[in-house]
Amino acid sequence: MHCELAVPGLFGGSTEARAPALELLLARGRSASGESRSLEGWLQQEFALGTGPMAAGALTLVGCGADPGNACWARADPVHLRLMRDRLIVVPGAALALSREEADALAEALNRHFSGVLSLRVAEPRRWCAELAQELSLDAPAALEAAGRDVDLTARIGGEAGKRWARLLNEAQMLLHAHPVNQAREARGEATVNSLWLWGTGRLPQAVSGRWRTISASDPLPLGLARRSGAQARALPESGHDWLAGASTDGRHLIVLDALRAPLALGQAAEYRECIEALERLWFAPLLAALRAGRAGMLSLHVPDAAASFETVRGDLRRFWRRRRALERYA
Repeated sequence: MHCELAVPGLFGGSTEARAPALELLLARGRSASGESRSLEGWLQQEFALGTGPMAAGALTLVGCGADPGNACWARADPVHLRLMRDRLIVVPGAALALSREEADALAEALNRHFSGVLSLRVAEPRRWCAELAQELSLDAPAALEAAGRDVDLTARIGGEAGKRWARLLNEAQMLLHAHPVNQAREARGEATVNSLWLWGTGRLPQAVSGRWRTISASDPLPLGLARRSGAQARALPESGHDWLAGASTDGRHLIVLDALRAPLALGQAAEYRECIEALERLWFAPLLAALRAGRAGMLSLHVPDAAASFETVRGDLRRFWRRRRALERYA
């Protein structure tokens, strides 16, 4: 069994947490460097999807078990745009405690208003998809990657299409501002959903090639890629112990551990440290034990945003002269 872990954000935050199993895997394994990418960019490269925008909207629907057909879809995630003096910045959906009922009510209101232009579907409360009546090429990052950045939709799309979609989003923002869901959130002191973040436009790719036998993730996007490439899509279990209990004995398997992305993007240092400690306890320690016992033949760890990969086999663990280093040393 070759177990591969994709862990974006692993070297991105300052933490005093110790992770002995992870530190050992990093110290004893063989490292390789590449180009820094977001998780979505790394997946796009690994599945040989070319250089244009990845059809994240359509693939997200596939990951949720829905059929996007041949329509053009986009991810249209709910966000909060915050005014900071003379600029607007993105607060991604990960920062919003949004219930399914709230998400459904907001999406329904937008669908009524924009009938014939776009049709929203709530994949998850903080992950929405939009069927677009007109083809749109939009080179925008995921909302988590855009956290804290200035907003300029027209520049990202360009030309008349950019101006048209900017006007559409202005209408959406006015509708959302007056919606009872947001009025109730504002009364409770919670951030409102006052805009949509469009990214990942395109039609479902017909040919997707991947090297993994199974893909486990909490995000439906990599699960959609799994299904299109013929791999088994598995919901992310609670721990490495649970994953190993249901894993095949051979082949290559990808596990996407993306819990660090949100606290890193939102500058939540305490939550980031707690996530490192949880990943150590629930994933890195059990998988290291499986490598030592011969249950796994190789462990690979990919940190896309740090342009780093590490692979470790059982024999590498005997390289005692390679001392553990704190995670900050890999940043």
